[in-house]
Amino acid sequence: MLLIIALLTALAVVSLTMLLLQSNANSATMAQLDDIASIGAASGEDTLARRRRQQRLDRMKSVLQAFGERVESGRKDSSEIRQFLLQAGYVDPNAVSIYWATRVILATGFVAGSIFLLPLLNVTSMQLLMAIVWLGGLGWVGPVFYVRSRLKGRQKELQKAMPDMLDMLVVCVEAGLGLNQALVRVADEIDHVSLVMSEQLALVNLEMRAGTPRDEALKNLADRTGLTDMKSLVGMLIQTDRFGTSVADALRVHSDTMRTKRRQRAEEAAAKTTIKLVFPLVLFVFPAMFVVVLGPSVIAIYRMFTHL
Repeated sequence: MLLIIALLTALAVVSLTMLLLQSNANSATMAQLDDIASIGAASGEDTLARRRRQQRLDRMKSVLQAFGERVESGRKDSSEIRQFLLQAGYVDPNAVSIYWATRVILATGFVAGSIFLLPLLNVTSMQLLMAIVWLGGLGWVGPVFYVRSRLKGRQKELQKAMPDMLDMLVVCVEAGLGLNQALVRVADEIDHVSLVMSEQLALVNLEMRAGTPRDEALKNLADRTGLTDMKSLVGMLIQTDRFGTSVADALRVHSDTMRTKRRQRAEEAAAKTTIKLVFPLVLFVFPAMFVVVLGPSVIAIYRMFTHL
């Protein structure tokens, strides 16, 4: 009888323990499911918010494009502006229209804002007229300076990355890869040095995959960058391919030339530093030095003459 009671007690304890463990597992599972559901709901809300923002941007872009096409229709420099924007990194087909629309809207908005807001500050009519002219000119030329600064920054980054890109090309070609495969490899490996260079080489690879001849794809690369060194590299590659000479030898010679040019540019910049320091020295350092050195003497001489 005692043995049966002990067995029943043990069975009850085991059953209770199993129920507790199962309830804990169920609660943990439900908590995980709730977390997953909340994450899914949050991700769904984020997706909807991103879609709404994208829709607003698309509508704004369409409005700017329609307005810019009207401004662009009467101009003859569209090809130069497109090349200018392309070198600055704006590859959108509607970039020219958006560029002109932005310039006109900024100039008009600044002028309208100055007309409506500046009279509240009790400015004179001459000051209001000058503010309208200055703000209108700022809105008109501001996008030009922004795009030009972006273009110069991209070209500077490409210029710094060219020797490394050429060294990688030399290594890939000498390892047995063809020029197309070498460009693909370099585009994948140079992104930690220059994202712009990686992007441009990836565009060359995409053009060649789409059926564009390699000569034309390389010429497009030179046009997109606008660099003299890139144009010389493209010309060298085209001539090497046309005459059947060794690509590896030509790339090695060109790489050594680029290294020499970069060292010469660094030496030139270092030589210009002394000339550039003249104006800060004359305008800021020398006057302060004269005040510190001659100031006490001038004060002493002045006091001496006042006591005479």
